[in-house]
Amino acid sequence: MKSMEEMMKAAQEAAETIQKQMNETQAKLDAIEVEGTSGGGLVKIRCTAKGRIMGVHIDDTLMKPEEKQMLEDLVTAAFNDARDKADRVAGEEMQKAQAGMGLPPGLNLPGMG
Repeated sequence: MKSMEEMMKAAQEAAETIQKQMNETQAKLDAIEVEGTSGGGLVKIRCTAKGRIMGVHIDDTLMKPEEKQMLEDLVTAAFNDARDKADRVAGEEMQKAQAGMGLPPGLNLPGMG
C-alpha cells in the first residue's frame, strides 16, 4: 500500500504531465490556421485555431463608400465563420489531447478550452 506522500507525489507528477501536454496542445492550436469567408469569398479572414487573427482580405469591388454597411456586415460574418471553424478545430484537438492522456472525453480541465 502506498503512503499518502507517495500518492500525493504521483498526483503532482500526473498534474505536471497534463499541464505540459495542454501547453503543447495550446501551442499547436496557435499554429493551425483556418479561414472564414463571407459574400461568396469577397471577404476572407484567416485566424489560428486559438482565435488569433492572422489576416483579412477584402475584394476590391467592396471598396466603395456606398458599400460600407455591407462590407462591415461581411467582415463580421467572415470573422464569425473563422471563429466557428477555429472553435471546432480547437475542440477536436483538445479531444485528441485528452484521449492521448487517457482522460474521459468531455472532461473540462482548466486551460483546455
